[in-house]
Amino acid sequence: MSELITETKLRQLAGEWIDGGKPVAGPVRIEQRALYQRLQSPEALLLESNSGALRPANSIKEFFFPKQETLYQYRLRGRNIELIEPAQEFTEQLIIAARPCDAAALPILDHVFNWDFVDDFYNRRRTATTIVTVACRAADESCFCTSVGLGPDDTRGSDAMLLDLGSGRYEVRSITAKGKALFSGKTETSKESGKAAAPPEVKFDPGKIRAFVDGHFEDPLWAEHGRSCMACGVCAFSCPTCHCFDIVDAGPVAGNARVRTWDTCQFPIFTQHASGHNPRALQPARQRQRILHKFSIYPEKFGEILCTGCGNCVRNCPVGLGVLNLLTEIQHGQHL
Repeated sequence: MSELITETKLRQLAGEWIDGGKPVAGPVRIEQRALYQRLQSPEALLLESNSGALRPANSIKEFFFPKQETLYQYRLRGRNIELIEPAQEFTEQLIIAARPCDAAALPILDHVFNWDFVDDFYNRRRTATTIVTVACRAADESCFCTSVGLGPDDTRGSDAMLLDLGSGRYEVRSITAKGKALFSGKTETSKESGKAAAPPEVKFDPGKIRAFVDGHFEDPLWAEHGRSCMACGVCAFSCPTCHCFDIVDAGPVAGNARVRTWDTCQFPIFTQHASGHNPRALQPARQRQRILHKFSIYPEKFGEILCTGCGNCVRNCPVGLGVLNLLTEIQHGQHL
């Protein structure tokens, strides 16, 4: 037997959270694309059954690791500096109708945010958040979750998963205590069972990728692909697992604050030294670093590939790059 919930009941559940003052986020339609955003009403929520295959152009990482956040403020009193803790609130929040590849990024990011420094902001948001994913109904040519060990109905990082049964009905699979608590008393018993889309074909072997990047530091592949890159950063900012940031001091106009903001290894200034020297002065070196980090450096340190195969970097790149093109070229051995 399975548990079933209707779309009407699902929206009612989201509405109850919103009316109770709790943040609820999910895919919404912004002009011609879907984006994860905080919902103002349950009617704004896009679901698979009324919008086809959902592939939001951003990721849910910003609900745990914001684009910009104040770490603390400070007040100058003569030669003394008074530190002021920010008035941060970490209220319960619900993310609903996320893709499995977005949720799967969070256990991967948990490592780096609890490594040599335990990031309290990130962890408190993680604890306060319930994530409901929807098993994918279709894959496109940019999807490659199976190449990094995931799949259309992978439950990693999810508290509950919905599988579309058609006619505005979903099977509910509660995975964690938070997921069970969310749907307690909200479902009906059913004999039906949902099914995800057929998985995309495996497009590369991560082991082969790692062997290549570890042994081909000066390979012409990096120059060939790097020449096309505009260094816009959209690949990193829409990636569920990219997590580079900068910390800057904002002056009096901003209230004297130390602020953390997203950054990316694809920006020329990312590795710029105060001396003026830049060890990755050209874009090919920055393209190489991106692949090295995801498929060699991060796995070596944390035992995790820093990628969920969501395809955002491919779909969003203005010049058609993204990591998949490089990875498939490496896989097929043009540069071995």
